[in-house]
Amino acid sequence: MDTLAFYLFWLGSAVVLYTYIGYGIVVYVLARGKGKPTPIQPLPDADLPEVTLLIAAYNEAPYLETKVHNTLSLDYPADKLIVKFVTDGSSDNSREVLGKFHNIAVYHQPERRGKIHAVNRVMKYVTTPLVIFCDANTDLNDQAIRNIVRHYQSPDVGGVAGEKRIFKKAKDNASGGGEGLYWKYESFLKKKDSELHSVVGAAGELFSVRTALYETPPENMIIEDFYLSMRIVGQGHRFIYEPEAYATEMASASVEEEWKRKVRISSGAFQAMGMLMYLLNPFRYGIVSFQYFSHRVLRWTLAPLSLVLVLASSLYLAWQGLFLYQLAFAAQVFFYAIAFLGYLNRDKEISIKGFFVPYYFSVMNLAVFAGLRRFMKGSQTVLWEKAKRSVVNEP
Repeated sequence: MDTLAFYLFWLGSAVVLYTYIGYGIVVYVLARGKGKPTPIQPLPDADLPEVTLLIAAYNEAPYLETKVHNTLSLDYPADKLIVKFVTDGSSDNSREVLGKFHNIAVYHQPERRGKIHAVNRVMKYVTTPLVIFCDANTDLNDQAIRNIVRHYQSPDVGGVAGEKRIFKKAKDNASGGGEGLYWKYESFLKKKDSELHSVVGAAGELFSVRTALYETPPENMIIEDFYLSMRIVGQGHRFIYEPEAYATEMASASVEEEWKRKVRISSGAFQAMGMLMYLLNPFRYGIVSFQYFSHRVLRWTLAPLSLVLVLASSLYLAWQGLFLYQLAFAAQVFFYAIAFLGYLNRDKEISIKGFFVPYYFSVMNLAVFAGLRRFMKGSQTVLWEKAKRSVVNEP
């Protein structure tokens, strides 16, 4: 029993440390070893390609007018930017809001069949060589489209992932503080993944693909943005990360709202991993297999399990009177005690956002187990409840 606990502790610790810290160091060193990437110059207006901006919006009426104004103010030639909204299933006044604008196309059908069905339906009408997807509740920076399309000068680039940013508040609750810090680290990993070879999975807030490479995802696909981008990478194309094309959105209104999103994503992750199992063949996919396994698969499988095994094995070994494991167990108890304090104060807005990191980290990993349960029950559908977003406090 002592031997089993010993191996569980050290192997589990290695998995946890590599997944959440080690891979970041490894990919940073490997990317730096390749040298600085050659700067990609922006294209002059005459050479800019036609682009379709496709925005799926389900009951997003409160955001739509702001979204249209933001979209039409982007620094890109108006005659080369086609804007399409799809509002399938919306029961609010989305069509009435969008109907006030005559320089955008609006697609609507009353039946709600999920975002992926709506996007697949409208993609049939996209004729431009490039298509950009973004969410209705985000604002894009002025140069976003220009910074995305410049990467397509390289023929091996099949897609470009923009950066997701969480609106920064001086004081924030557990959801805003934790999510903001999480995405800063995630953005760092995406940047280094891209410099090494390719991003492993785009976020739906903002990403682009060559229209010719768009592969209709199955209509039961839960995280279609991740699946679509990895299918393109699996075909031998690169997905580039462009931090100067960013979509800014508010954090989830509370951890309870963020929990809904995390569980849905986790459930979809198990579905996607099953469909993308072939990418784990390093003899065929090389560096892609390494990046995919290290950045995604471990985070969705062995790392959360290892957290449990390390806690249990260190408790057992500490009970045997071994000082090293007593220290390790005490450190974990302290970490989870801070997480519990974060839980008790989760709805309070404080300026020390790092205080919420242990709590957000714990919630994120617990959501993996909840997502696995939902996936095994087959209860997660493409029709999901949106997480409510926080609002900017009025002065």
